[in-house]
Amino acid sequence: FFFFYPLTPSLAPIMPAKGKKTASKAKAAPAAPKNPGIFSAKKRTFSIGGDIPGKRDLGRFVKWPKYVRLQRQHRVLYKRLKVPPAINQFTQTLDKPTATSLFKLLEKYRPEDKATKKARIQKEAEARVKGEKGKIGEKPHLVKYGINHVTALIEKKKASLVVIAHDVEPVEIVIFLPALCRKMDVPYCIVKSKSRLGAVVHKKTATALCLTTVDKADQGALNKLTESIKTNFNSRNDQIRKTWGGGVMGSKTQHKVAMYEKKKAKELAARQG
Repeated sequence: FFFFYPLTPSLAPIMPAKGKKTASKAKAAPAAPKNPGIFSAKKRTFSIGGDIPGKRDLGRFVKWPKYVRLQRQHRVLYKRLKVPPAINQFTQTLDKPTATSLFKLLEKYRPEDKATKKARIQKEAEARVKGEKGKIGEKPHLVKYGINHVTALIEKKKASLVVIAHDVEPVEIVIFLPALCRKMDVPYCIVKSKSRLGAVVHKKTATALCLTTVDKADQGALNKLTESIKTNFNSRNDQIRKTWGGGVMGSKTQHKVAMYEKKKAKELAARQG
């Protein structure tokens, strides 16, 4: 047996009255393009299996080699921590015009490469076979390099100009050189970078270079350079030994500190006003 219960008004479905039609929502017409052209724009989707996206910089997603990460961490730490003056002085390098003229002078006195040395020795040997004694020609004026050699020349006061690289690692190798140069009254300068110094002496890198003597034709250029370098480095000893480095926070921290200062200033103004 089936029992049917009459629907109560609350449970009865709401039906529209006969003869009345519900108003359907009118569909909006697609907007016409502002600048209609020959070609129509194609909508692209960049989901899986869709269109290929354009090229973008993926540097942030790369796992960089360890030496690159160490370089970057080293640079950030030098900015964040307080750096003592003895190390901070290596951030103050020679200006570009003076550095250009310095490297032009150094280029003239590059040490001989293997081929040139071989030719010179061969020439000397041939001369000795003929009966001539001693070395052929005068001793050439060349750039001296190597930290031990340069240090010895400074201590003997034979060096007329010393050039130190700013990015030597570890810095302890060259940290004493500026003080030694000032003590011995030898003009010195700090330049960028060890690879540039290395290129002068046919090496990958060089920590320090030194000029002892030059030709008479280049003596004026050397005197001009040493005068400029002494003003920028040797004479600024008091300023250099008191200038600390580092203490620079990141952009996020700087932004937060600026917000706190602004808020503090606003509260102070409200109290006074």
